[in-house]
Amino acid sequence: MPILVNGTLIDNSKIKNMNLESPTVIVEKSPEEVFNFLSDVKNFEKLMPENISKFEVLDEDKFLFALKGMPEIILKKKELVPPNKIILGAAGGKIDFSLTGLITKLEANKSEVQLVFDGEFNAMMAMMIKGPITKFIETLSNNIPSAI
Repeated sequence: MPILVNGTLIDNSKIKNMNLESPTVIVEKSPEEVFNFLSDVKNFEKLMPENISKFEVLDEDKFLFALKGMPEIILKKKELVPPNKIILGAAGGKIDFSLTGLITKLEANKSEVQLVFDGEFNAMMAMMIKGPITKFIETLSNNIPSAI
């Protein structure tokens, strides 16, 4: 059933694929070093924005975090392709999405990193979370060079 949001009629029943990409960042480390850092879930605490209200490592493949005013999210390692790709996915909860870290070798000790968020949401949910998720993955990505 369509709903009216800020003067725009939205068909809330349709599921839309949302694909958001962070800016790429340059890291003065080899792809292997970046991959090893991102493969250790406890390191994600160092990447989180300042408005984090909770971070907890649940096991070697899974962590929970919450930002102020947002529900808790559990991320779990889903796929590792050393040293170029790490895929984390939602573990439980009402939303299904993935966060992929793409690592590209530029030189022996220089890499480029980009984070990609991918999920399927109804139009209303997509509209509400696009801004916060975009800002979140940008913060994670911008924090990588100084955290490693």
